[in-house]
Amino acid sequence: MKVYNSLDEFEKVANGVITIGTFDGVHIGHQRIISSLKQLAAEKNGETIVLTLFPHPRMVLFPDDNDLKLISTIEERIALFEKYGIDHLIVHPFTKEFSRQTATEFVRDILVNKMGTKTLVIGYDHRFGRHREGTFELLEELSSLYNFDLVEIPEQDVNNIAVSSTKIRTAIFDGDITIANEFLAHDFEFSGKVIHGAHVGKSIGYPTANLEIADKYKLIPPEGIYAVYVRVDLEKFKGMLYIGNRPTLNGTKQSIEVNILDFNRDIYGKTITVVMKQKIRNDMKLNSLEELKSQIDLDKIETIKALSMAY
Repeated sequence: MKVYNSLDEFEKVANGVITIGTFDGVHIGHQRIISSLKQLAAEKNGETIVLTLFPHPRMVLFPDDNDLKLISTIEERIALFEKYGIDHLIVHPFTKEFSRQTATEFVRDILVNKMGTKTLVIGYDHRFGRHREGTFELLEELSSLYNFDLVEIPEQDVNNIAVSSTKIRTAIFDGDITIANEFLAHDFEFSGKVIHGAHVGKSIGYPTANLEIADKYKLIPPEGIYAVYVRVDLEKFKGMLYIGNRPTLNGTKQSIEVNILDFNRDIYGKTITVVMKQKIRNDMKLNSLEELKSQIDLDKIETIKALSMAY
């Protein structure tokens, strides 16, 4: 997969089959679009092209909005597009100037003149252009005017529930990792730099890697204990993730830390990835470190059981 950091780096290809969007999470509905993109490209002897924008429009248009949380960072999205076999990925900078384009200008100047679109594939609810004024009906008119094929992907259902990035965010906010992963069709994950903590876990036999999350827009699940896998360099290990304020220790600041099972290495300063599988329990305040250790003993049993059943 070729990655372009702006439209200026991209040169037209013959029979470009294109889709556009934010693609937060690259979930199962997005994957249906990608599948159609690849099938059409094979039929037309063309190449698949995805145009996405970064930063997210809300980051630019509403910079003081701290409520925005995203399922995937741009790095995670790039990795997912490569995994699903896209030929060309254009990550174009979103600016206020870019946002002022009308829908017609976007189609004419970007999709047609700049990208040479021959086939455009979009999801059923796609809106674009200034004030999101662009609709499927407008695209139908413009496809005739500018001579490109238009394909709309119908609404996707999983167990009769429409899949959307919003529903996946809600599931993660609720700690329902199983549902989120089902909708994503891959495991939700996040990465963080290992930093020094209070070393309390080590004193009770459960040393943890305390994580610092660099991307403030990255969605993090709610407080609790989770069964996870942990990627360190190219290796994968089982782990127990804790998210919370450590009430047993009278903590006041959220901590994100993971106990990596059967692991004894110095990884301070490394960036590791936590792959979420299942929530084990909510956070709770215990009366002593001894009680905390006993509870973690039980959590470890449940974690190993959950991971043994994970696919």
